Amino acid sequence: MEAACFGSLIFMVCLFTVLLEHPDSPLRQAITNPLLRRGIRGVVTGIAVITLIHTRWGKRAGGHLNPSVTLAYFSLGKVGGSDSFFYAISQFTGGVAGVLAARALFGTALSAVHYPVTAPGTRGPLIAFGGEFAISALMMFGVLIVSNTKRVHRLTPLFTGALAAAFLTFEAPLSGASMNPARTFGPALSAGSWTALWVYLTAPPLGMLLAAQLYRAWRGSQMVFCAKLHHENNERCIFRCNFRAIR
Repeated sequence: MEAACFGSLIFMVCLFTVLLEHPDSPLRQAITNPLLRRGIRGVVTGIAVITLIHTRWGKRAGGHLNPSVTLAYFSLGKVGGSDSFFYAISQFTGGVAGVLAARALFGTALSAVHYPVTAPGTRGPLIAFGGEFAISALMMFGVLIVSNTKRVHRLTPLFTGALAAAFLTFEAPLSGASMNPARTFGPALSAGSWTALWVYLTAPPLGMLLAAQLYRAWRGSQMVFCAKLHHENNERCIFRCNFRAIR
């Protein structure tokens, strides 16, 4: 379920990159402002994230869609070791499958927009690392606060999607706003482009791990109730769950 949800997200990223960035696309020709195009892609990606977390499979699997998120919850004791390992495998597999499905459908149009690979901007890999680290930490810290606060925990999917949209719109020129090793790996494998891969394999997990430990130091481990991003449902929870305590 996690692989299917994340693969669907990557497919959507590829689809809207072709629609908005391919030189022959009517949308690309009509929308000449790159910030506006990034904003549209960001909003679409955010809506996709929200939708996938709310699907039955997203509710059951937890809606992590990111091995860095799973790793952060593992460090907080909410996900078991074997589950964390297989979640990561599923997320990477889903990322590869999503790009392959897009390539089968769009062919050379996808290669014309470089799949879409995430790579450092003109300011180089160190700035990209800093950008990835910062937005990953902010994303995880925000998710932990919202998902573990009684009055607003239901808004966690909306908050996650909104942050993803904002980061993709404004931070993407620095690093591509990946926040996700599996998001980077899938397109990189199809494109055969491994530019500064170390940035995307290290900065997102380190940023989210830092956020998890800062949250633990601030509020304590007992204030992390579950690893699901959407818990207002009747789907079985496989995590080390104490969600009833927040109610």
